[in-house]
Amino acid sequence: MPEPYPERPRHSRHHPPRPSPSLPFPLPPEDRRRSPYTGWTRAHWEAMADGLLHATAPHASPRHGLIALPGARPSSSGPRSDGLEGFARTFLLAALRVAGSNGHDPHAHLARYAEGLAAGTEKPTTARELTPADPDSWPRIDAVRQARVEAASLALGLRLTRPWLWDTLDDGVRARVVDWLLPALGPSPVDNNWWLFGLTVGGFLRAAGIETVRAQAAIDRALTRIEDWYRGDGWYSDGDNRAFDHYNAWAMHFYPVLHAHLGADRTLLATYGARLRAQLDGYTRLFDANGAPLPFGRSLTYRFAATAAPWLGALTGHTPLTPGATRRLASGTLRHFLDRGAVTEDGLLPLGWYGPYAPMLQSYSGPASPYWAAKGFVGLLLPAGHPAWTDPEAPLPAETADAAHPLGPTGLLLQSTASDGLVRLHNHGSNSTRAAPDPCYDRFAYSTRTGPTTPAAEGPHLPDNHFGLLIDGRPTTRGPATPHAAGPDWASSGHTPRHADGSDLPGLRILSATLAHGRAELRAHLVTGATPGTRVRQTGWATTPDGPTAQLHPVHGYDTPPRRTPTGSTLFGPGTETALLEGRTTPGPGGTLFVALASLTGDPDPAPVHTLATTRLAGHDIHVTWHDGTTARLALPHPPTGDAGREGPGSRR
Repeated sequence: MPEPYPERPRHSRHHPPRPSPSLPFPLPPEDRRRSPYTGWTRAHWEAMADGLLHATAPHASPRHGLIALPGARPSSSGPRSDGLEGFARTFLLAALRVAGSNGHDPHAHLARYAEGLAAGTEKPTTARELTPADPDSWPRIDAVRQARVEAASLALGLRLTRPWLWDTLDDGVRARVVDWLLPALGPSPVDNNWWLFGLTVGGFLRAAGIETVRAQAAIDRALTRIEDWYRGDGWYSDGDNRAFDHYNAWAMHFYPVLHAHLGADRTLLATYGARLRAQLDGYTRLFDANGAPLPFGRSLTYRFAATAAPWLGALTGHTPLTPGATRRLASGTLRHFLDRGAVTEDGLLPLGWYGPYAPMLQSYSGPASPYWAAKGFVGLLLPAGHPAWTDPEAPLPAETADAAHPLGPTGLLLQSTASDGLVRLHNHGSNSTRAAPDPCYDRFAYSTRTGPTTPAAEGPHLPDNHFGLLIDGRPTTRGPATPHAAGPDWASSGHTPRHADGSDLPGLRILSATLAHGRAELRAHLVTGATPGTRVRQTGWATTPDGPTAQLHPVHGYDTPPRRTPTGSTLFGPGTETALLEGRTTPGPGGTLFVALASLTGDPDPAPVHTLATTRLAGHDIHVTWHDGTTARLALPHPPTGDAGREGPGSRR
């Protein structure tokens, strides 16, 4: 019998859970027989849904058309759009709660939203601000494009609750709702996952027998467009780019698979369900044994929306996980956030990771944005007697065996260790869609217990898990990473570094590779085109005082010992420190090679990282003998600029 969550010492010693906040709603007693890891059951999920909904209700407008939640700032779309976001995203949560209970609605959630549907569509407006004279009206989709995003949540909620809500509305209200939704059937103004909002609106309208030709056209357009971005092995890019992140799970798979499931479309489900299963084979390995999802990419304030795809796999039968492992993953993630202050004493979800944390937010984030976490409650669509609710919890992939392998075509290298349940992700191919440096994408490594450092208001910024040249005393930034090659336990990429001001550095090129084994990482960088004598800097993991143990050791090319430097706060807390190494480039046409060993572990009293590997260099070939006798070889020929996928660094056992 496993030890109870969250007291399992081997997984929590280096990152203990915070005390549960004082919530304004009760939770049921734990069931350690059925759920030995988390103690949670379906009743806990129902209670959480009800509690979150009750907590947002006092912030509704007079006729419930908008829900304007408190926050430090509005989103870039303005307060009225934020109020619609509060209505739409909590409505989706209510819809999942009621549909999962086959229409049973003891708290009358749907009655409030029925009133809001009538009020919000009575006189849609182009105004962005809220006024006492018009506190309920929704922004028009053709005037505020964020309204298209919320239209998807509204349409999905209406589709889920159609017998108990839509069919009970009077004809006038239904006509107004349809008129408001119809612009969402047009081409997407943003060429990424936004196409799927039209699919979701079209799915509801077609199912309801409304504007079926236009609705089907929107569905077909969306599915055709995302086909251009399917890269294989279950992974999509989020547009014409190399952005691989949580949007794969809570958007690119979520909408097509749920659409196919709700429509009982076996043909679509055969395609999109199979892709979901393939993606989950890697994605479900990105959850820490302590429940944490990996903080990588944008929109991290959606928190436990990360569990939507694993639940959807169980709902449709397209999953590599057992039913008990699915619940253990999802309940562990929800508990992880709840136990660490992600729900305030008022029962609200603040903008942040645990508590509020402004540096991780995007301009489109508003006070109600965190309620996209409603998607994480899609498991409530599974009936109470489903094995995902009744089977005993089973361990996660991260706690059953060590792993080190690439994630399909993404350029991402997964590394996890069973002894501490910690997950690391080495980035050799996923990029932000922004031109500016983005700490949520441009680091070489991320983990489930560390967060990227962010620029402070004053003083220099030391980015964690970064390699750059020091030009005029400032480190270069990482340009877009192009995958070069990968193997069973390694991945490599090339990039052109940029000045700290964002300008290009023509002629410079860095080929980087990571080789992983157990908790050890071998980090190699080959610099070409730099003036001899140019200083370089390698940084390690940014850890909080109560976090895991980080180590960094020079192997080749560096001329300083590791030095720990204060790096401020991350989404895991204040007071982080990050180790750094420095060296300098040397003359020669083949470039300069820099090699270091790094480690991040939650195990107590870890051995020094240099004891985990013996290395021997022959030119740009690195021969490694790990502490357990396993051997590997990493070779770094420099690729042509922008050329990916050719024969490159290799690892042989």
